[in-house]
Amino acid sequence: MISAAEKSLIASIFKKSEAHTEQWGEDAIHRLLVVFPQTKAYFSHVDITHGSAQIRAHGGKVMKAIAQAAADVDNMSSSLSNLSDLHAYILRIDPVNFKLLAHCILVVLANRLPVDFTPEAHVACDKFLAEVAGVLAQKYR
Repeated sequence: MISAAEKSLIASIFKKSEAHTEQWGEDAIHRLLVVFPQTKAYFSHVDITHGSAQIRAHGGKVMKAIAQAAADVDNMSSSLSNLSDLHAYILRIDPVNFKLLAHCILVVLANRLPVDFTPEAHVACDKFLAEVAGVLAQKYR
């Protein structure tokens, strides 16, 4: 369960990321592909080189969707429902990858927001991203 104080931290962190969604999203996706090379299988049709316009655009979409969920944590199931459908029924992404990407996003946030990403913010964002991964994996059941 995410507390009210944690919701505030989450909203604050992701509000600060809004101006950098494509860059930070690209960083997270690139990190995912390098640290967890098995995830490259889902990007076989995409230029996955660092700085790729395709990865930048996809990373931006990812971060925007997560920022929207962060703005209304209590209703993230409905805000992420279409993405859950897409990933489960059309793309058929292994849901383990959502957890891997969540970890990569945490690393990017810690690097990009060193002052704001306190231990408390880390815990709050970790809980939140775990819930995001869970929501995205719901349709697999």
